[in-house]
Amino acid sequence: MLTEEVARALVARGHSVTLFSSAVPGRPERELVQGVAVVRRGGRLGVYRAARTFWAEQADRAYDVVVDEINTRPFLTPRFVRGTPVVALIHQLAREIWFYETPFPVSFLGRYVLEPRWLRRYRDVPALTVSGSSAESLARHHGWRNVTVIPEGSTPHPVPDVPKEAEPTVVFLGRLVAMKQPEHALEAFDVLARRFPTAQLWVVGEGPLLGRLQRFETPHVSFLGRLGAEELRDRLARAHVLVATSVREGWGLNVSEAAACGTPALSYAVAGLVDSVPASGGALVEPRPEALGNALVEFFAHRLRLEPRISTVPWPEVAARVEKELLRVVAASG
Repeated sequence: MLTEEVARALVARGHSVTLFSSAVPGRPERELVQGVAVVRRGGRLGVYRAARTFWAEQADRAYDVVVDEINTRPFLTPRFVRGTPVVALIHQLAREIWFYETPFPVSFLGRYVLEPRWLRRYRDVPALTVSGSSAESLARHHGWRNVTVIPEGSTPHPVPDVPKEAEPTVVFLGRLVAMKQPEHALEAFDVLARRFPTAQLWVVGEGPLLGRLQRFETPHVSFLGRLGAEELRDRLARAHVLVATSVREGWGLNVSEAAACGTPALSYAVAGLVDSVPASGGALVEPRPEALGNALVEFFAHRLRLEPRISTVPWPEVAARVEKELLRVVAASG
């Protein structure tokens, strides 16, 4: 979302923007989308080689700056982009996520060999990231020397004018994948349900763990799947608290989305969420289901007071900050 929104906002500010991505079935290789020139080549793995080919086809000084967006595997632009400054955009490191999302020995290889080797080439590349904890991780674990934190953005929307549910209601919002640890949300809810038997948990999202989670057969747990924007905001506004149980995040937009609907978050104290949750008026707990469950009990027993607040800025403000950093890098490159 950040990539698309910032690209459109930069075009609105008078810049020419090309977005290079992997091919999408049914979409053309080249297309102009709301002023952004979109180029699509290569598949999930082939896109990296295709990016090199695309760059080799460009005339000298065709672009003023290259933004290399890193999502676990980078494009390694410092290897082949010459004469044009590069800025890395990275939301988060993978680190321990390798052990949740890939099998051994790929997990071991990714965590201790691939990711460190890939990112070593970026130490002197200016970087943009979305949280202080991600910036700290880049510096501490990979020796990154020039990291700037930009704010997370959102599109303002009216808060649904709906009452909170009559019964204690918890919501989990996110992809049902291993690194999000949705089973921890169910275990924490079980602690709450022992104290508040009428409590309910809404699980919003899709993913490969759905079938396994449904086998828990926990009473008063509803799996709602993926919801439309209006229904999602309605559910977030009606819930009393959101729980976030990820291994790590870049920021945690689910936390900001809930807070914008008047619902605070109880979350694991992990990278990314240690920034978004306090900024949104929520509270952090030790990353264990029992600790989260006890915090939920305290919350509904009115011993834990939380005040949700907006923690993102409109996308044009994010684009203005990105523009400032990109122009600074271009000027410094001479």
